[in-house]
Amino acid sequence: MNSGEKKKHINVACVGNPNCGKTTLFNALTGSRLKVANWPGVTVEKVEGETAYEDTKITLIDTPGIYSLTCYTIEEKVTRSCVMDDEIDVIINIVDASSLERNLYLTLQLLELGKPIVLALNMMDIVKERGMEIDLHRLPEMLGNVPVVPVSAAKRTGLDILLHAVIHHYVEGMEEYILDYPEVIENKIAKLSVMMQAHYPTHSSVRWHAIKLLEDDEEVKKEHPIQVTNVADKSYEKEIIQCKYAYIEKVVHECLFHKNRKAAVTDKADRVLTHPVWGIPVFLLIMCFVFFLTFTVGDALKGVFEEALAIFSDGVTGFLAGIGVSGWLKSLIVDGIIAGVGGILTFIPNICILFLALAILEDSGYMARVAYVMDSVMGRVGLSGKAFLPMILGFGCTVPAIMATRSLETEHDRRKTMMVIPFMSCSARLPVYVLFSGMFFENYAVFAALSMYIIGMVIAIISALVFNRLEKGKVNDSLLIELPEYKRPNARTIRIYVWNKLRDYLSKAGTTIFIASIVIWFLLNFGVTGMVADAADSFGAVIGRILVPVLKPAGLGMWQIGVALLAGISAKEVVVSSFAVLFGVTNANSAAGMSTILENVHAVNPDFGSLNAYCLMLFCLLYVPCIATVATIKKESGSWKFTLKMLAFELLLAWSVSTLVFQLGSLLQGLF
Repeated sequence: MNSGEKKKHINVACVGNPNCGKTTLFNALTGSRLKVANWPGVTVEKVEGETAYEDTKITLIDTPGIYSLTCYTIEEKVTRSCVMDDEIDVIINIVDASSLERNLYLTLQLLELGKPIVLALNMMDIVKERGMEIDLHRLPEMLGNVPVVPVSAAKRTGLDILLHAVIHHYVEGMEEYILDYPEVIENKIAKLSVMMQAHYPTHSSVRWHAIKLLEDDEEVKKEHPIQVTNVADKSYEKEIIQCKYAYIEKVVHECLFHKNRKAAVTDKADRVLTHPVWGIPVFLLIMCFVFFLTFTVGDALKGVFEEALAIFSDGVTGFLAGIGVSGWLKSLIVDGIIAGVGGILTFIPNICILFLALAILEDSGYMARVAYVMDSVMGRVGLSGKAFLPMILGFGCTVPAIMATRSLETEHDRRKTMMVIPFMSCSARLPVYVLFSGMFFENYAVFAALSMYIIGMVIAIISALVFNRLEKGKVNDSLLIELPEYKRPNARTIRIYVWNKLRDYLSKAGTTIFIASIVIWFLLNFGVTGMVADAADSFGAVIGRILVPVLKPAGLGMWQIGVALLAGISAKEVVVSSFAVLFGVTNANSAAGMSTILENVHAVNPDFGSLNAYCLMLFCLLYVPCIATVATIKKESGSWKFTLKMLAFELLLAWSVSTLVFQLGSLLQGLF
């Protein structure tokens, strides 16, 4: 195409491996001018953004991260469909420059499409930090003179040069990139190309399709039903992959220098952290240390929040009394809203420390090791090795963890993984663990809370094993994952991660928990006769008493617990805010608040002790997830039947495990 044919509006697809900084670069180029929808026929989000360079308007499309154009997962199918679309004028291939060898496999596949491609070498700051060097003259030469632009999405450098290269490369066009395969394969590619050209004379990317036919690609065979048995007598996928990686090795050898400096350190650390025997115990020790920090440091900092909440509550109470506000409204504001929402806010130090620790582990490269270590366990219970990655996400929030099951290859694997993800203790459950372990386990609070995380993982694995045995399923393929080199966590990345999680927590406190606190206050202060002085005569007590016979075998036979658990379906933090409202405590997380709750609980049930509290924590761990998670499960599975079956299973499991623990514990207490 010459400059006279230049369009004023072009479409550009951003394509790259997962975690290559693709979305960060996309956001840096487009700012807030985003449009989000779903790709046709699938639940994967389609994100588009607008930008401009000189007199050309550019629509950027952020595709799901993939490692290859060979389709197994929904993300791979979506991305391949996008880059093959004739509406795409240019492809920006975002490459993690610090992991050049892994990223170049996708690059070679994209180059064979014959479309204009610009290589964005991202994370060049990390390359420099590690003491590595990339020959920016030799690299484009070895890739068919494709433009290579070093950028840093995080620092927003090189963006104008990248856009200039996109426009220039679109106008000038691109010669078809030819990677030389062995003669026997090249002859077959040539014959298949002729056949493709004969059947589809106007088709673009003829050579790429011929290669995919030779690889016995199911999608290409379905889209282009050509009789190729005389040429493609078997699948040559393995040979073609080997050729690509052989060339990548050559590229890396000629263009990347000082690569082995960090690799030696990584290998030494991995001898322990990925050891088949010691890997899991090391992971548990690390998580134990994380929870030690979460409790000790978090509890040391929460005093500031407690004092601020007490001052605020006293100030509001005095102000409302001064202006003559009626008693019911004052009770709603102070005992309902401030007690419910404010009590949750005092857990912010604990939440921040937990997310800070998880962000450091993730950004350093350790979490990939955890997935690798757990791969064999996943395979034995019939789960895909990839299933552990969404499960790890579940420690933060169940909603994105459920969405991450899209990376699994079959609908069966996705649904089975969805069934077990809610057993991972999300951050919303942490306030429940902090409150009840602090009240009933004192010096052993860290271990009581940590046990919930371990029990959740164990039950998830056992559940998956049972599902697999019932279905007579086979052991899934192992996880293929490249373990990145360890790196110093990026302060900006961690800050953004922690702030986003904290913002979500605050948003939930200002919406879901705010509304739930008002509802709980109403249920506890009104009955059939109107406003009541004793909560035992309220609507809440009526609802709670209906649940008492069901919960009593699990040691939870108090109507207040029934109300709190029912309210906790809106958000797990509401269990804590419900206890604050139920027992008239402004700050449930303070020493005075815990003491008041404990006194009131014992006033209702003098026998309620640490065993009962532990069973309550277990029930909160295992029973139905929050409403947002339920909606996400329905959306991702596309089935109300599956969603309702899953909720029934988790509710029954929560009751069964809690009852078993309480009954066995009571028996042992009686014996000793």
